[in-house]
Amino acid sequence: MVKLAAALAVMIAGAAAAAPPKRVVSINLCTDQLAMLVAAPGQLVSVSWLAADPSVSLMAEEAATTGLNHGSAEEVFVQRPELVLAGTYSTGPATDMLRRLGIRVETLPPANSIADVRANILQMGKLLGQPERAADVLVRFDADLAAVQPGPSRVAATYAANGFTAGPDSLSADILRRAGLMALSEKLGTSGGKLSLEELVLATPDMIVTGSRYAAPSRAEGVLDHPAFAAIPATRRTVPDRDWMCGLPAVAATVAGLAK
Repeated sequence: MVKLAAALAVMIAGAAAAAPPKRVVSINLCTDQLAMLVAAPGQLVSVSWLAADPSVSLMAEEAATTGLNHGSAEEVFVQRPELVLAGTYSTGPATDMLRRLGIRVETLPPANSIADVRANILQMGKLLGQPERAADVLVRFDADLAAVQPGPSRVAATYAANGFTAGPDSLSADILRRAGLMALSEKLGTSGGKLSLEELVLATPDMIVTGSRYAAPSRAEGVLDHPAFAAIPATRRTVPDRDWMCGLPAVAATVAGLAK
């Protein structure tokens, strides 16, 4: 009887440990949106205020119906979370303090490929104790990707403020690849980063992909208004930053749009 009681105690303890957390707080824009996709109703206590900003979030309306936070340890602590979700590069002091206060903090790395997006969806399901919901999200994501018909092979340059272009090992480069395109950095054999306007002109890409523009004038974006940039004979495509800033299932739509 003693052994049986001990075994039951272990089983009960294991079941309790595996129970989905009832109060979850996210303090990172990307974990915010993944959590909103996977969490059960009422499971999320709050997400970061950025999730409610439609200029950077694809789920601003959903975030508006959830509590919001500004990522401070004090603010999060009083919400009594069982689990805090953060990005690898989220506010270190806040997450460190929360851990010292005995709160479970889990981080998800940024997605640098479609494979990373899939992995993070499954990991979010595991962290929230919602593997079935995560599996449903993944099935829809894979179906959307499978429906994409890649276009003809062409070279595409992503070009943003300060002449930044994506490297070949980035999520945006993998999205281009899935659409039948090759990132210019891959063609040039570079790791991405700053690309001068002169280098871009000489590279003669078939397509140039730009992102969101700031509402206020920005010197960093001046390069995008230069006559030489406008004169490059390339197909132009605008992809809002929010469409591929985070590794979300919605990147399948970005792949499809670029493929067209």
